[in-house]
Amino acid sequence: MKNKSNAEDKHSIVLQILKDRQKKVIATGLLVKKIFWDEKEHCFKTRHPNSMQNNRLLDTIKIKARNIISEFEIDDIDFTLNEFENRFRFGSKRSKINLFEFWNSVVRDLELSGRMGYARTNRDTINSLKIFHNRPVLYMREINTTFLDKYEVFLRSRGGSNGGISVRMRSIRTIFNLAIRRDLIKQNLYPFHKYKISKLRGKRIKHALTISEVESFKNVDCKEDIQLIHAKNYFLFSFYTRGMNFADMMRLKWSDISKKRITYARAKTQGNFSIKILPPVKEILNFYNQNRTDTNYVFPILLYEGMTPIQIENRKHKTLGHYNKSLKILAKKAGIAKNVTSYVARHSFAMCLREKGIGIDVIGETLGHKSVLTTKAYVREFGIEVLDEAVEVLLW
Repeated sequence: MKNKSNAEDKHSIVLQILKDRQKKVIATGLLVKKIFWDEKEHCFKTRHPNSMQNNRLLDTIKIKARNIISEFEIDDIDFTLNEFENRFRFGSKRSKINLFEFWNSVVRDLELSGRMGYARTNRDTINSLKIFHNRPVLYMREINTTFLDKYEVFLRSRGGSNGGISVRMRSIRTIFNLAIRRDLIKQNLYPFHKYKISKLRGKRIKHALTISEVESFKNVDCKEDIQLIHAKNYFLFSFYTRGMNFADMMRLKWSDISKKRITYARAKTQGNFSIKILPPVKEILNFYNQNRTDTNYVFPILLYEGMTPIQIENRKHKTLGHYNKSLKILAKKAGIAKNVTSYVARHSFAMCLREKGIGIDVIGETLGHKSVLTTKAYVREFGIEVLDEAVEVLLW
């Protein structure tokens, strides 16, 4: 049983396999409140309303796991945990892998690991494919270039843009790559050799603010409207902290802040950042320090410590919606005609540095663009002082 519970105070029952000091956790789909679980016997207590049925299912799962291990031993195969998981979930018939079944198992693992935003994106694509396919089973061998072309037409008929369609196709491609890596399907079934997602890349309009527009934004009078005050603070905080995104701001704690620096790991890439606290950032921090909540979080977004991943994702989704609505009001007040959203702060930071004459290589490093080969070639050239100085030009 997993230690963390969901919003209904129920815990996930998982199958745990240990081998060579490594472990694999597989969700069974069963949930139980702690009072109904026998920790010693690893089964449902008799007073649980469906104890007999659920315990039979647990016995079936255990027997299946033991049989798979026995099959590997009989065949003299020194199996990996991933190989065990593949056979447990899908058997040994690689030609009949149901995409929906495999994908749902991946999403459940994402949810167990707390990656709720990524899980939601995948679930959205699964649901979209189910509507398009209109059948409960979709074998991975059925997905070829023609299938993807027709799915693209379907998405466009429902108002899909190149960007939205690209997200769907990348999700499908990721699942195919995962299935191939786990030896569930053969490489020749991979449809993205011919179907190119790159064709969907259009010229995205990035609504970055200029330096003068940022100044106009800073000077907006919020008239004690707390929603507008928060939105203005969040945007400027992001702008002056190298484009810190909303998810990282949401999780930022007072323990991440010293007198002169903010140190945190970006949730998306796990890259470590150490950022000098500039005067505008210090002013915002002072505001929230004076209005401190009962939590260790800097910003009043997460309401209490120990929120579950689902609760955090829901809170993020709700607050981000209010934030973006408030940004549109602030932009209008500032006389800015651009579509200002939370992510515009990051684009604006980069564009304003460029406007000040800072080189692309330094900008890439301040943003943490480690995947850009050109940037990576220059990273070693710059110390932390150079990056601090690059951001400080925004105050000139």
